[in-house]
Amino acid sequence: MRLPKFEYLGPKTVQEACSLLSQHGDKAKVMAGGTDVLNVMKERKITPQYVVGISGINELDYIKADADGIKIGALATLTSMANSSAIREKCPCLAEVPLKMATVQIRNMGTLGGNLCNAAPSADTAPILICLGAKAKIAGPNGERVVALEDFFTGPGKTVLGSGELLVEIQVPNQPASTAGAYLKMSRVSVDLAIVGVGVVLTRDGDSCKDIKITLGAVAPTPIRAKKAEAVVKGKKIDDALLEQAGKIASEEAKPIDDVRGSAFYRTEIVKVYTKRAIKQAMEQAN
Repeated sequence: MRLPKFEYLGPKTVQEACSLLSQHGDKAKVMAGGTDVLNVMKERKITPQYVVGISGINELDYIKADADGIKIGALATLTSMANSSAIREKCPCLAEVPLKMATVQIRNMGTLGGNLCNAAPSADTAPILICLGAKAKIAGPNGERVVALEDFFTGPGKTVLGSGELLVEIQVPNQPASTAGAYLKMSRVSVDLAIVGVGVVLTRDGDSCKDIKITLGAVAPTPIRAKKAEAVVKGKKIDDALLEQAGKIASEEAKPIDDVRGSAFYRTEIVKVYTKRAIKQAMEQAN
């Protein structure tokens, strides 16, 4: 399938990109690695008159640790995240996520910013980042602002980004001691989109869970926190009965639909199983 006609614009700075986006409004579409945007353009789901390619903005390609945590530029690739010593040291559960996504070739091109801004309910990086308390740094005509990643998504393919705004950085705070996480994904084949994704990050205190966040992907219009399930687990000793209860409650919080990848019933059942497994895995790794 051929791409529709468009004019390619290649800004070299964030300010230039924001200016172009403000100038062209709804006629423009941002492209980073292009692994998502080009596909939907070929399918004529979107036909932008202008494509603002930001791959030349070198200042957005970085992963660095500081006293507050980890800062990841929007153009950091999935491969660089998996290979990052900073991420593996501070948030090993985040380093594992890209390895469960797509093919090597796609991971080499696809970026964290692109995966998040595509805003697919099945975006694999979103659940674990939300559990880690990540924030999105956004640049625009009126300066910069920071929002919790949990509030970044507003619907399928939709985010809080306004006219002329660009996601520039993801900020992952330092985690408490004895904290670990897990992301489990069900898909038809390993490189496919998630049918269900479950992210868990918890802080362990002996045999009990001191704190926990559970985020579900591909079972609602946006990634969602399973807050009722979190409340059941938090402060409790982890045993099989509690895991069963948490899985059941999380499945009741999910709002899946039927589509070509799976039925709503199937997704609900997988949420039960994967929530239990993810909590158990995170507890073991936090030991």
